[in-house]
Amino acid sequence: MDRSVNRIELRGNVGTTPRINVVGESKVIKFALATNEVFKDRSGVIKEETTWHNIVAWTGRGMPDFAEIRKGMCVSVNGRVRNVKYTNSEGEDKYFNEVLANRLHIEDSLNLEK
Repeated sequence: MDRSVNRIELRGNVGTTPRINVVGESKVIKFALATNEVFKDRSGVIKEETTWHNIVAWTGRGMPDFAEIRKGMCVSVNGRVRNVKYTNSEGEDKYFNEVLANRLHIEDSLNLEK
């Protein structure tokens, strides 16, 4: 049997003010997370590349109080990637990826440089 693995671990800074909605008896939070990679290009020049990730999380085990998460905070995210489809105003199907988090952790501000 062929089994696939869909797991992602990210650590970065919250780049947007989180949106928190109530759905039934649960809450869902959505925010953008910026991760950075520093590397040398072929000519030896140091470059920094920022990648943006759409994060979605539901209240439950392994989740902090969503009200504590703010723009600029360092957050660790564990979850899976999923592809989301929507139809734009012109009737075209569009797709984007988001991370469905099963664990969020607010990092200690003293450890941001590690």
